[in-house]
Amino acid sequence: MQIIRDPKELQKQCLKWRQEGLTIGLVPTMGFFHDGHLALMKRARPECDKLVVTLFVNPTQFGENEDLDKYPHDFEGDRAKAESQGTDILFAPAPDAMYHPDHATWIDVPELGQHLCGSARPGHFRGVCTVVTKLFMLTQPDLAVFGQKDWQQLAIIRRMVRDLDIPVKLIGHEIIREADGLAMSSRNAYLTEEERAAAPGIRQGLQKAADKVVSGERNPDAVKKFLKDEFSAAIPMSTVDYIEVVDPEAIVPVDEITVPVLVAVAVQVGKARLIDNLLIEV
Repeated sequence: MQIIRDPKELQKQCLKWRQEGLTIGLVPTMGFFHDGHLALMKRARPECDKLVVTLFVNPTQFGENEDLDKYPHDFEGDRAKAESQGTDILFAPAPDAMYHPDHATWIDVPELGQHLCGSARPGHFRGVCTVVTKLFMLTQPDLAVFGQKDWQQLAIIRRMVRDLDIPVKLIGHEIIREADGLAMSSRNAYLTEEERAAAPGIRQGLQKAADKVVSGERNPDAVKKFLKDEFSAAIPMSTVDYIEVVDPEAIVPVDEITVPVLVAVAVQVGKARLIDNLLIEV
């Protein structure tokens, strides 16, 4: 496995592979790998000749007072885990290698970023779209794999790829969870023992909300109130950032639950902002 830090070197290698007729798979990450990240690599590996995994904590998708400087990292551990999955290149650039001092070009899909994390984190998806586009330009991948825990992110990237005619196949991978249902996340490392014991209440609440919808509840406001009460009881140390019932493609709130909906939540538990979602078929 090669470790590359220079974007131009990565681009040169990937263009060489393309000229040789080899297919390229891409898994973009911010590192501190867990089984969720490894599942993305496992999904990509059989479908490509060469696998590129990127490890870059992208500063442009973090807002003020967010955890950019404290984001967990373990490069040697990540290197070993990426290599264990058959990765050909681990791309780990420094921020100044990815953004020139006078960087002035941005990619944005504002219509899909008005709600959920887009509302709670202004500018976040502009940073995501810009860095993902840069990674696509550097690697020229045939396919790229993203986790569905960040459902809104994947929906935005799908729209960006469609609108810009980027020739890449996007694969969404199901959420990988701990045995007790908590969605795997690098930020779970922030949780104290007490917080970690309560955090599975997020998934449990979503499942109970789904049961209500399947049983006939059609009022999204009632579902949101139910979930808020569930989180308050099950995770008393938490605060709700958002609870929304949205169209899974347009990412806009629905007035009535008559078609499949995505129930998406963000909950602050101690120092960790945890997101999760559940697609509910009606």
